[in-house]
Amino acid sequence: MIASRSGEASADIAARVTATRKIQLQRNQGCLNARLDGDRLHELARPDAAGRALLETAAHKKGLSARGFNRILRVARTLADLDGAAQPGKSHVASAFLWRGMPVIGTG
Repeated sequence: MIASRSGEASADIAARVTATRKIQLQRNQGCLNARLDGDRLHELARPDAAGRALLETAAHKKGLSARGFNRILRVARTLADLDGAAQPGKSHVASAFLWRGMPVIGTG
């Protein structure tokens, strides 16, 4: 707290979140990623090849349920939206696991 501030300003973060929500509402026909049903989620949150490989390997090794798998997809899709990416990549999937409290390094 004493050291100089580094990182994004709150106003910049708020603007990015607002823009991301707008993208989601437009793409998802008035629905945020958090509210997508399973079929629509799998259609819109499909990771690229590297992301899919990590997701499948980590999900298997961590014994994810279908619900847990979908939660990772939702977070990865949102992280991709925040980055302005067309689809979630490996870094988005890895970050989604971290946000869910499940590091994937070594996937063990």
